[in-house]
Amino acid sequence: MKQALLALPLLVLAALPAQAACYADYKAKTDNPLRLHYGVAQISDGACGNRGAAAAELSPRLAAGGWTLLDIVSTFGPEGLNERRADAGQFYLRF
Repeated sequence: MKQALLALPLLVLAALPAQAACYADYKAKTDNPLRLHYGVAQISDGACGNRGAAAAELSPRLAAGGWTLLDIVSTFGPEGLNERRADAGQFYLRF
């Protein structure tokens, strides 16, 4: 009985759904001088599939680095990371 009680928390954790990572690819700019970049950033699961929520989450992070968010291109799971790595360059998972 004691062993069954010790195993109960593990069973509860195993029954919870796994949280998948979520990412957004985006376009951003700075002014004076004008600079543009394409990047990939990790976002919360709640923002996955919702470009507006992804923009609300990512915009302040970019602003802290001096960038203005122009557009969320898409949101995706970890399966889309490798195909975007080269295009994002130094802005791959930077913000």
